[in-house]
Amino acid sequence: MRCVVTGATGYVGGRLVPRLLDRGHDVRAVARTPSKLANVPWRDDAEVARGDLGDLDSLLAAFDGADVVYYLVHSMGTSRDFAAEEERAAGNVVTAARRAGVRRLVYLGGLHPSDAELSPHLRSRTRVGEILLASGIESVVLQAGVIVGSGSASFEMIRHLTDRLPVMTTPKWVHNRIQPIAVRDVLHYLVEAATVELPESRPWDIGGPDVLEYGEMMQIYADVAGLHRRAIVVLPFLTPTIASWWVGLVTPIPSGLARPLVESLHCDAVMGNHDVDAVIPPPAGGLTGYRDSVTLALKPIAEGARAPSESLPSDPDWAGAVVYTLKRSGWTAAAEDGLWKAIDGAAPLNNWQVKAREPGQRLLLHRNGPVPGDVWLHMRVGAVSGRGSTYHQRMLFYPKGIPGRVYWYAGLRRHRKRFRQLFREVMDSAG
Repeated sequence: MRCVVTGATGYVGGRLVPRLLDRGHDVRAVARTPSKLANVPWRDDAEVARGDLGDLDSLLAAFDGADVVYYLVHSMGTSRDFAAEEERAAGNVVTAARRAGVRRLVYLGGLHPSDAELSPHLRSRTRVGEILLASGIESVVLQAGVIVGSGSASFEMIRHLTDRLPVMTTPKWVHNRIQPIAVRDVLHYLVEAATVELPESRPWDIGGPDVLEYGEMMQIYADVAGLHRRAIVVLPFLTPTIASWWVGLVTPIPSGLARPLVESLHCDAVMGNHDVDAVIPPPAGGLTGYRDSVTLALKPIAEGARAPSESLPSDPDWAGAVVYTLKRSGWTAAAEDGLWKAIDGAAPLNNWQVKAREPGQRLLLHRNGPVPGDVWLHMRVGAVSGRGSTYHQRMLFYPKGIPGRVYWYAGLRRHRKRFRQLFREVMDSAG
């Protein structure tokens, strides 16, 4: 099938494209700025086109020949009047899809109760779903709550608040019930939505197997991250505006994005009567539990990780774990095999565990000592066009909470000294 993915530079869209390709679909990735997709791993396998949901003509060209269009764009944090902008965008998508003869629309909206007063953010996303359902085109509207995975704005808010605040004050919504879902399960439902036999166009709720209070989610995160249990003090008078200011102050999440996220937490977000499993079976092996999905999201990216729960290069600057890096490279007259022998002989073994060893190419070590964080050491042979070879050495430190940050900065001179000593030892040994 020809699948068009709008929002291909976004968190979900960037992860969806390669999975559609894996299923054998032809994929056209649509972005307002196509150059942002120049370095994604799947660039050579998908067609990339310019498309702006505010520009009908660009959508007509982008949707040409499409069977399925994925609507994965929203204006939260990018527009002062995002509700009006999203309604106009939805209208343009419907018009362009009708003219292009698109057979199905797939939209990812927000999970919400049917009888509650919604925040502007959730109300806007619900309105977009209603416009698509009224279009006369087959439409699958999936509604998800907190998506768990590195890069997800909702998850990053949990990550940064819990990492940085051993004691935190929160609004009363910290006791509201949430049904989070792992990003890989969201991708499963989105991929299946392209071809599933659809009894009717309607909204479908998607969620993981666990229903938790928001505060519980933060405590589970702390446990998985190796942090002490967080002290949460509920202040009933703490308004969403004040809470969003606080989030913007202590985390790198932009305040324009933090406010609608905070406002959307004022009501429960659990699956209702629109169970998607009646149409799309869950993944083989079942849905991922919240604790397991957090564990996947916190997996350190020592070298080349590309699972959907982990960080990707296309994620925003504020996404992902805090990581401190030391790196150094240098040319040596030694041939590649000689450099590898030097690496193999100089690699520290006390308190280190070998995680990957590719003879002649690279060595990846993980520190096992009592350090408040994860330490990775990567030693690699680099080829050159002429004589000799290049040695690449990199250390990554993922701090655990405030103690990890203090440990890194308090001992920074010592860390740099040991790093330089190891580098010189390898270079001198290689000759």
